[in-house]
Amino acid sequence: MGFKRLTALGFPRRFPIVQFPNLPLIVAFLAGEAAVFLHGDAHLYARSVSYLGMTIWAYEELVHGVNWFRHLLGLAYALVMVVRVAQALHA
Repeated sequence: MGFKRLTALGFPRRFPIVQFPNLPLIVAFLAGEAAVFLHGDAHLYARSVSYLGMTIWAYEELVHGVNWFRHLLGLAYALVMVVRVAQALHA
């Protein structure tokens, strides 16, 4: 209950542009940072988890965002994630 209330905090209150990170975004950040320090298969797995977390976050913002700005932010990150995965597959 406390985590749910904490993640609902936003600024400014009437039109939240900045919000406390939700679970997929936290996982994406942590996995992305871990990937920096890992090598080989562990690096690839951590990067994949980071991409998956960002994709879930982008989808949630696109579909369930609290205002038009959050929907647009979700769409932008969804497109960025498509490009990043495509680049990773061609590397």
